[in-house]
Amino acid sequence: MGQDKDYFLCGIGGSGMLPLALILKAKGARVAGSDRALDQGRTAQKFAFLRAHGIALYPQDGSGIVRCDQAVVISAAVEETVPDVVAARALGAPIVTRAALLAELFNASPWPIGVAGTSGKSTTTGMLGWILARAGRAPTVMNGAIMKNFVTPDIPFASAVVGAGDAFVSEVDESDGSIAHYVPRVAVVTNIALDHKSLDELRALFRDFVERSQVAVLNLDNRETAALARESPPGKLRSFSLRDETAPLFAADIAPLPEGVGFEVCESGAQARVNLSVPGRHNVQNALAAIAAARASGVPLGEACAALESFAGLRRRFEKVGSARGVTVIDDFAHNPDKIAATLATAHEFPGRLLLLFQPHGFGPLRLMKDPLIEAFARGMRSGDMLVMPDPVYFGGTTERSVTSADITGGVAARGFSARAIPDRAECGRVLLAEARSGDRIIIMGARDDTLATFAADLLKAIEDKRG
Repeated sequence: MGQDKDYFLCGIGGSGMLPLALILKAKGARVAGSDRALDQGRTAQKFAFLRAHGIALYPQDGSGIVRCDQAVVISAAVEETVPDVVAARALGAPIVTRAALLAELFNASPWPIGVAGTSGKSTTTGMLGWILARAGRAPTVMNGAIMKNFVTPDIPFASAVVGAGDAFVSEVDESDGSIAHYVPRVAVVTNIALDHKSLDELRALFRDFVERSQVAVLNLDNRETAALARESPPGKLRSFSLRDETAPLFAADIAPLPEGVGFEVCESGAQARVNLSVPGRHNVQNALAAIAAARASGVPLGEACAALESFAGLRRRFEKVGSARGVTVIDDFAHNPDKIAATLATAHEFPGRLLLLFQPHGFGPLRLMKDPLIEAFARGMRSGDMLVMPDPVYFGGTTERSVTSADITGGVAARGFSARAIPDRAECGRVLLAEARSGDRIIIMGARDDTLATFAADLLKAIEDKRG
């Protein structure tokens, strides 16, 4: 990746594109891009950050594609009718997918570690990146979320870290099938559950991913990843568990803490205590996955566990926005049944009613996950909890709207819980504010929409400013 390379990223502000842009720029490439959110005046701070790092930004009207030697980078969500793609076709500029370009960088690294799974991969990637950084390994880290440990005044959007070491830790996505591009030295699979694809498709993708690796880090507590572990040669397997004490790496004495969770890590007779500052049993599983991958990369157990003590978490992963008048506002990325179940279970480890807003990240996921979503809320909610759902996030393009938010809330209400579909998100917020009282927790859940974090912060301010 030399200075003669020229890239134009279409959708540069996206959670996958922005860190790739930072990595390309750090490696000496010329980088420019466009984004629909920029044209719509959303998330201005993010685009100011990109400009400050020497990345030119253009309207998404094709005007930034000016040379046939510009490689135009697109995500799976970019349609052929987008003006940047039309301009690239007209000029004969090469078009490459984000996943293929990232996989090229990843596969060329001396020690590629791929972190995959339906849930937990962003947090596990952040944990592993922090362990390796604290161990002096200077890793490159590619994440789909902002890692608080790496945030500085100059880098407020630290979803990527570019290091001089051998390790390249990357979150790997199965939703668009791009996991097939990656050839990891160490393959981590946190869990497998229904999300963007059928289970049969997911099984094939994850099985092939594990088979291409030299070391497989697999979760024995998940039925699907446990099946992969049974298929893997013992010499390449590093499994972990919260329940099976025969696992090479397991957690014991798990106990919730006021601001996190504590547990004992056990490995071949050795033990080390970890007090995480992020809560929930699911984060204990994420921590074990990160420790196992670090151990496979030569980091001593005690050193890995000590690093996790200072892991600060990720933005929008059960992130406490603040508290006012006895009401706590939490911002969370939960958007599929497994993530929602984990969020609700974590929240209910502590007393207090939950006032939930769930904004679906598209109509397609609602069609695929309708019944599991209803089940996740019905199982995770308790008497007194409330769910409101606005319309799914929509940024343009064609989509089928056969399943809506009302189908989900109707199913949850039929199970005896308070659940309403309110198309306008602002009105959802007003309903939450009118309902909130001391001791409640408002949890904002959803993906693919950066404005959810701002929405959560605005709710907190409205509570602070409330009279009476």
